[in-house]
Amino acid sequence: MRPVRTAARAMLASIFVVDGVRHLISPEAKVETARAVLDKVGPMLEKLDPRIPTDPRTIVRAKAATDVAAGLALATGHFTRPAAALLAAGLVPTTMVERGDMPTSLLKNLGLLGGLLIAAADTEGRPSLHYRTTHAVGRSQRAVKRAAKAAKREAKIATRSAAIARKLPG
Repeated sequence: MRPVRTAARAMLASIFVVDGVRHLISPEAKVETARAVLDKVGPMLEKLDPRIPTDPRTIVRAKAATDVAAGLALATGHFTRPAAALLAAGLVPTTMVERGDMPTSLLKNLGLLGGLLIAAADTEGRPSLHYRTTHAVGRSQRAVKRAAKAAKREAKIATRSAAIARKLPG
C-alpha cells in the first residue's frame, strides 16, 4: 500500500512542480490572473502589512516558488500534510479567477483540490493529531489524579505519624 501512496503523491505533486518551475522562469502567463486577484485583495494586504508585495509579477514568482517547494515536499514524503494543505490553499484563488477553458479548467482544479485535501487529511495509518492530543490530555489528567491521590494518602500518613509522635514520651 505504501508504494502506491508514494506514487500517487508524486503524480499529484508533479503538476505543481512543473507549473511552478515554468512560472518561475516566465511569470508573464499568470500576471493577468494575479492582477485580477490582487485587485480584490490588494488593499486588504496593504492594510495587513505594507511590506507584503502587491506587484503581480512578484506574487506569481512567490506562488511559483511555494508550489515548487511544497510540491517537492509532497512528492518526497516530507511534511506531506502541510505541503498538501499549502498547495490546496494556493489553488483556491487560482480556481476562482482563472478564465481559460472554463469547464475543463474548473474540473481539473477541483480534482486537484480533492486530491490535495485527501493528502492533507491522510495520516498514513498513524493516529491523527487530534487523536494523539486528546489521548495525551486524558493520560495527563489520569496522572494528575493519581498524583493527587498519592499526595493525599502521604499527607494522611504524615498527619497520623505526627499525632502518634506527639503522644510518645520524650
